[in-house]
Amino acid sequence: MDVADRFLKQVPARRRSQYVTAAIAQSLALREKRLARACDMANQHSDSPAIEDGWEQMQDRIEEPWDDAPAR
Repeated sequence: MDVADRFLKQVPARRRSQYVTAAIAQSLALREKRLARACDMANQHSDSPAIEDGWEQMQDRIEEPWDDAPAR
């Protein structure tokens, strides 16, 4: 039985929208928590200041792929 079949059998029609909304909110909150944790870990790494300095010292303009595209 696939996920859609299980969903239709287990969640009453009147609650499906609410159920999906709650599932999406929970998933997004978990992703945000994981991203914040990853950022905290990266910021605590001993190489972080050197990497940040390297980015700040770059003078080259990064070209977007469409900047030099011919006009139509």
